[in-house]
Amino acid sequence: MLPRLVLVLLLGFTWTTVTGLPCTGMFPSQSPPSTVNSVRPSDVAVLSSIGFHMHSTELSTVLSRFRELMNLFNPALVSPLSEELNLYGPQLHQKSPLLEQTKEVLYYLQNNQVTDVARDWKLVLLFVQVDQICACKQQQVHSAIQAVVEEVDDALQLLQSQLKRTIISVSLWDGEHDRMRNKICPCMETLSEGEGRLVRATLTHYLQESLDELMVKKRSYGDRDDFTVTLQDKPFIADLSSVTNRNHLSESEATLQTDKLMLQMWTNLDRPFLRTEANSPSYHHSNVSPLLHPFTGTEMPCVDLSPSDSTPTSVHELRPGDVKVVAAVGDSLTAGNGIASSPSNILDVLRQYRGLSWSIGGEENLTTVTTLPNILKYFNHNLTGYSVGTGKEHTPEAFLNQAVAGAKSKDLPSQVRALVARMKSDPRINFESDWKVITVFIGGNDICDYCYNSLLYSVENYVRNVRESLDYLQKEVPRALVNLIEPLHISPLRQLHLDASLKCPTWLVEILCPCVILPKANSQALQSVEDINRGYQRVLHDLVESGQYDTHSNFTVVIQPFFRETVVPKLPDGRPDRSFFSADCFHLSQKAHTMMAHSLWNNMLEPLGKKTSMNNFTADIELKCPTKTSPYIRTYNNSNYEYTGPTPSPGPITNWGSDFSCVNLLPSDPVPTSVHKLRPADIMVVGALGDSVTTATGAKAQNIFDLYKKYKGVSWSIGGDNALETVTTLPNILKKFNPTLKGFSKSQLLAKKDFNMAVPGAQALDILSQVEALIKAMRENKDINFEKDWKLVTLFVGGNDLCHYCIDQNNLSPKNYSHNLMLSLDMLYEEVPRLLVNLVEIMQIYPLKTVKNTLTCSLLQRTECPCVFNPSENSPELEELKRINLEYQAELELLISGDHYDGKEDFAVVLQPFLQNSFIPYTGKGEADLSFFSVDCLHISERAHSEMAIGLWNNMLEPVGKKQAYNNFTYDRSKIHCPSEASPFIFTKMNSLPTETVTPSPPPTPTPTVPVPKCPSTIPVWVPVVVGIVSLIIGIIVAYQLLSCFKNNRKEIEKRENSNETNF
Repeated sequence: MLPRLVLVLLLGFTWTTVTGLPCTGMFPSQSPPSTVNSVRPSDVAVLSSIGFHMHSTELSTVLSRFRELMNLFNPALVSPLSEELNLYGPQLHQKSPLLEQTKEVLYYLQNNQVTDVARDWKLVLLFVQVDQICACKQQQVHSAIQAVVEEVDDALQLLQSQLKRTIISVSLWDGEHDRMRNKICPCMETLSEGEGRLVRATLTHYLQESLDELMVKKRSYGDRDDFTVTLQDKPFIADLSSVTNRNHLSESEATLQTDKLMLQMWTNLDRPFLRTEANSPSYHHSNVSPLLHPFTGTEMPCVDLSPSDSTPTSVHELRPGDVKVVAAVGDSLTAGNGIASSPSNILDVLRQYRGLSWSIGGEENLTTVTTLPNILKYFNHNLTGYSVGTGKEHTPEAFLNQAVAGAKSKDLPSQVRALVARMKSDPRINFESDWKVITVFIGGNDICDYCYNSLLYSVENYVRNVRESLDYLQKEVPRALVNLIEPLHISPLRQLHLDASLKCPTWLVEILCPCVILPKANSQALQSVEDINRGYQRVLHDLVESGQYDTHSNFTVVIQPFFRETVVPKLPDGRPDRSFFSADCFHLSQKAHTMMAHSLWNNMLEPLGKKTSMNNFTADIELKCPTKTSPYIRTYNNSNYEYTGPTPSPGPITNWGSDFSCVNLLPSDPVPTSVHKLRPADIMVVGALGDSVTTATGAKAQNIFDLYKKYKGVSWSIGGDNALETVTTLPNILKKFNPTLKGFSKSQLLAKKDFNMAVPGAQALDILSQVEALIKAMRENKDINFEKDWKLVTLFVGGNDLCHYCIDQNNLSPKNYSHNLMLSLDMLYEEVPRLLVNLVEIMQIYPLKTVKNTLTCSLLQRTECPCVFNPSENSPELEELKRINLEYQAELELLISGDHYDGKEDFAVVLQPFLQNSFIPYTGKGEADLSFFSVDCLHISERAHSEMAIGLWNNMLEPVGKKQAYNNFTYDRSKIHCPSEASPFIFTKMNSLPTETVTPSPPPTPTPTVPVPKCPSTIPVWVPVVVGIVSLIIGIIVAYQLLSCFKNNRKEIEKRENSNETNF
């Protein structure tokens, strides 16, 4: 009773905070509602659901949480959710499972003795499973979607004919992703990751629209006062990071996702009556005003269209009329997704209108379709290579348009290889003699996913992929001019999704481009997207400015910068103009492609150094023409432009040190007595416990003979070699605050006074003996004051437990792992005064399987970590280890989640989670970056120790609950954070709690705009406090009596149920 009472009160307080009114829905209506439009959550007597399949584990969890919430409103609620789950076995998958489940629910509702089916209000949740849809060809999509809609309609008609006093809530569920869907629909496996995401999101939206049309069409669903059907505004979609990267969620992340989905379900149902079309009218997509198809043709203003008198031998003397072949590579903006789609046809965004694409389409002619090839056709009627019609990159109509929807920079090398192969094999092209213009445009999708893997989509990897592609073109393709288009400035597109009046499908774009759409305005996350966008543009400029693509006269690369700044087109009323965008408000319409073709063509005729770098879609851009003095497509040579030369590359990295910029270095005065007031400079002693990661085994090894040497001086958590400028470790950071720090390790063999008690090969079971040794060493060390010096001890262990779990599952179980660590922490708690413990969360270890180099590596990995490296991919053994890995993490969180270690003011344990979602750093070629590993490809190198030290330190300066749970393995000497004046302490659970801040009132102004009422000064300060306390007590008493009444009613119902013999 007490937990439920607390939840009721909290929910009431939350409701009051948000709305300014008490949570009136907590109490049932004074008399039973007579119409479906005035039903409160507390009036619902029966909660049921339809639409499960055998893999709906995530959905069942969400529904269980939703049922718990509904029980708070009506403790006597009858909810046969669990019984339904048991009913729906594989036999119901054969034919119309939705209709069969509907019949089962009706049977239960009409035959059980607990509820009164005629009088009780019922809420039925009907889920439509998106992952059951399979349409391998676009022409199959409509029929597949229509079949689902008809099935839903049949179920709803059956429910309407049999039930009274019922609200049916229909919603799409898209929770169980990739693997299950690929089994049901094998053709999904043939799609690239980006294209698969686009297809999945678009199908989901089309199904949502189709169900919405059903609701509009079947108004009979709402023509009764005691029955209605509503459609939830947006589908239930799994966490976007797991959709993007296909990663398993940790237990805490999965719980958070469940809560978010449950909250979405609740929000869409309650306002404050259960939502119906009558009390909360829905927006219907068919209400979107159709946009007039803009005029997309262009008049050719140029007079001199002639080619050179003879075929030029230099790319710097190339006239438009000399170009014989056009080609392009890139993503969906070049593939042409949704160019000609109508504003209401979201499904058509999947169609690739390659013939209308701005840089490579050749449909019809310039007077009707403006594209670069159609412009060039005016100069050379025999131009070839352009795409026509619709279809994917492998179709004959695509020709030399080898762009792939959803492509990222890592896909560019394969595209240029496919492009060159087509050029060489096509009889219409004289590969050696014909002049070619190739347009390269890539990077938007990298930016869209940057926040989920900042290493994979780093500036370095982006430019590496582009460089590899350009190098291949330079090597393989003679007589070519490459238009290298800068990635568009993408963040202004957010404007379309900030204005609700535009009716854009924002939830769909959140799937396609989460890192741009999801961040809040002025947030650090949005600034990171802006930085990476500008970084991509900058490195392309630097790459071309190096001059490496101008080594001979028959090949060049020219940056075309018209997308550097993007101005979103606006309507006269100041709102963004949707007519420039496709139905999804993400891809671009033919109107926009027309303007892009104008801008590209004009850029090609503008000299280097004077090219237009802003694309204003609403500007009336006229086509430029070659002149007698400048008849050529502009290059650096014919622009009299001097390259700045390659950006001076930094010299080889000689150390893994870091720069230090903190200025607030002073200790507390006086020395603090509370661990929650501990500043970095107050720490006098450091220590460490763990395994070979903490002993830095093999960290600087150059060969197999050095592999088992301990390089303790560079250990991430306890090493103290040299100084921070050359060796990045936690002690070297702390020495900047306190130069007299003690306890750190040195690499010299004779140094014995350090407190690094880690032992290679140690497991959690061994940590207790390390703790004993640490306490003994500290007590005996005469250089420290054991009672008064503040100490920082870092504990990291678990890798060896996981590596050998399959061999000794009982002793290495997650429970034993947690228990052994608890014994160690208990001893520290009891015996060591003035101590802060960094408990570093165990990493996800199975990604280490991707680290491969030599046969020696493979043999050593299998010997030292057999349970990770011996099982094959997707084997039951490896899947079991992944589960155990997550349970290890969950046990650590559980271990310190309570108040077990909160009893002493001078002791705290803080979980530092920077390795929780660790990923292996990769090179641009998709291979693991071996510079982070020792010679056995298992132990970590000094570079990785440096990154771990930075991750640990930065975690220490982040509040509990807001700590970064991943590590960014990008080299940057300036990543070390600093304590702030507002938060100068190392964060613990206690000092992470929010504190009330009192903002001083501004001085009075002569004419205040909004007068602020003030309490009379005659009211004593204590009066509001007493009133608040009395109100709280009264609320508790009322809530308790109310719930007692509900409980008694439930007992009566149970007695009535027991008196009726029923076998259901």
